[in-house]
Amino acid sequence: MEKNQHIMPKFNDLQLAVKAVEQTPTPFYYYDLDLLHETLETINRLTTGLPYKVHYAIKANGNPRIVHEIARYGLGADLVSGGEIIAAVEAGIAPEKMNFSGVGKTDREIRTGLEHNIGFFNVESIPELEVINQIAGEMNKTARIAIRVNPDIDAHTHSYITTGTAENKFGINIEELPRVIELSRSLPHICLGGLHFHLGSQITDMRPFALLCDTINRLLDEYEQQGIHFEVINVGGGLGIDYNHPDEHPLPDLEAYFNIFKQGIRLRPQQEVHFELGRAIVGSCGTLISSVVYVKENRNKKFVILDAGMNNLIRPALYGAHHEVQNLTSREQEQEKYDVVGPVCESSDVFARDHIMPKTRRGDIIAIRTAGAYGESMSSTYNMRPLVPSVFHCSHR
Repeated sequence: MEKNQHIMPKFNDLQLAVKAVEQTPTPFYYYDLDLLHETLETINRLTTGLPYKVHYAIKANGNPRIVHEIARYGLGADLVSGGEIIAAVEAGIAPEKMNFSGVGKTDREIRTGLEHNIGFFNVESIPELEVINQIAGEMNKTARIAIRVNPDIDAHTHSYITTGTAENKFGINIEELPRVIELSRSLPHICLGGLHFHLGSQITDMRPFALLCDTINRLLDEYEQQGIHFEVINVGGGLGIDYNHPDEHPLPDLEAYFNIFKQGIRLRPQQEVHFELGRAIVGSCGTLISSVVYVKENRNKKFVILDAGMNNLIRPALYGAHHEVQNLTSREQEQEKYDVVGPVCESSDVFARDHIMPKTRRGDIIAIRTAGAYGESMSSTYNMRPLVPSVFHCSHR
């Protein structure tokens, strides 16, 4: 079999998750490390020989085992907090491979980044730029920065996860860029190394990325005429995954994604492209495993009530996000329509409405698929419910 040929049962054999229930009470997160490794191998294969560096967006999933596995494949880290800097260091990611993003970096977080000599601060405002310069001076250091540019490109994704339009809080509006570049080059403790962009998240249409390439080329042409060279062009992340058909498309279309930038950006000599992928790396490898506590019926509805709730996976309640819900243990041929809900005292604690699945009973094991990104990392202890454990499957060890 060729290395990249996929047979459906190769990944996410969830009967192994059912067996894991014998040792680990539900709910828990189940991670298929074989799929994670295949994704990382594909990324490395597609970027080998190119001036590309991929940074994992730890906000997607900061589980220490997950971050450690990603570090083993040589990826860098995209960070949005001081805690994530420490997590990346502890996982073995080299500080020079770290980029620190976010609109509200605190003084303490900036100091943490400077203490570890991270690769880049992705700067999002003039006040932030001035504070980084001040703190770097106090520490007798020079901070390497990339200016995060808001390109005003609509990625046509959910409004909560769109970041690249003029209405968003992120980045510096493109018309303000000349002033910010001039200021950056004048500050004594700042080294301007690049431009940074990020359009949003869960983008499955490649056209916004193509528009971004056009914007980048225009800016590179403009600043080249002024004698300004950027060492790094950071295009962010945002590549989406298939939430509807997790077994048919276990990997995102990484080849098309990288090809957009390979064909679209006119790189100058000694220039690198940096990527900050999160969901595309870990989203498909994670599943929330839960048990049916009750099946409740009223005049209009049948409810499957799980022991997992919105505190374990908030995306459906927060975004109205879709996750495939599967009954792993029912052997019934009869299909029924259910609302699949959790036990949290909120009406929004719903994983699926009017969902068709085999007739379900108390004690059945339910899989909520494609939950590896922004599942565990956004979990809480709301209703004083405990955080859930993680179970890992890897066929090689």
